[in-house]
Amino acid sequence: MNHATKIPNGDNTVTVELTIKELMALTGVRFHNNHGVEISARKKLNEVLVETYERDQQENGPIAYQLLL
Repeated sequence: MNHATKIPNGDNTVTVELTIKELMALTGVRFHNNHGVEISARKKLNEVLVETYERDQQENGPIAYQLLL
């Protein structure tokens, strides 16, 4: 079986404000003395993702299970 997950409005754009260090950490650069940089960047991404889907659900209701398969 070859199923692709469908994400409603998945091609919409979002804006996330990151520092240069956070961006570098997401690309794989390791800051050995400061692991918090990567953690901070991932938190920002997750916050924007949650806000985007909360806003979408308020406008359009919950995502139907069938659309995710």
